[in-house]
Order: sequence, then C-alpha cells, then structure tokens
Amino acid sequence: MNSEQRPTVEQVFSMMLKSMGSIPSAIEKATQVDEEVLYEHLRSKGYAMPAEGALDEETRTLIYLASALAASSKACIQAMANKARMQRIAPEKILETVRIVRFALATKVLGDAEPVFEEVQKF
Repeated sequence: MNSEQRPTVEQVFSMMLKSMGSIPSAIEKATQVDEEVLYEHLRSKGYAMPAEGALDEETRTLIYLASALAASSKACIQAMANKARMQRIAPEKILETVRIVRFALATKVLGDAEPVFEEVQKF
C-alpha cells in the first residue's frame, strides 16, 4: 500500500469505530509515535482477512476472539468482544467460543503434562 493510495489515519480510525465501536488504545498510541505501525497493521489485516476470503465476518470475529483468548491478549479480547457486539453475534455463539478455547487450553495442559504422567507411573 503506497502512501498515495492509503486512507488517512482519521479514515482508518473511523472504520475501526464503525466496526468495533472503539479504537484500541494500543493502536492509537502506536500511531501517535509511528504512523507506519497503523498502516502495517492494516496491511496485515488485509492479508489475514482478504475482502473476498472464504470465511464470513462472524466466523472471522469468533476465530480472532478465540485466538486472542488463547494468547491472553487483553487488548484484542476487548476489541473482538466489542466487534462481536457491533456485529450482533448471538451471545450463545460467543460463549461457545469461550468454552471451546477453555477446552483447548485444558487439553494443552494434559498434553504438556504427558512426561509428568509417565514419571508418576514409575512410582
């Protein structure tokens, strides 16, 4: 995205407000010190979620929310919770997403503990 074709910071922030209801404070602060961070973030979003992608917006939001929860990214969790509300995603779908992440992380703990189980069996 060259500087002649890209939207202004104000336009990007306006799009964020429309889709998420707020501008993540980390994005705002990063933009204040290095505007290029915003444009790189926008470019990355286009790569990860192209306009003509295979997934619908609701599914993308729920996957992003699940990833944010698994990564413990509070800013992204808040942003996706806001976006889910703006998209009017059914609370049941959001809560099921949370339960799936919880189960995946619990399964990870069991998988990570495999050497522990092997040692306990030796007692």
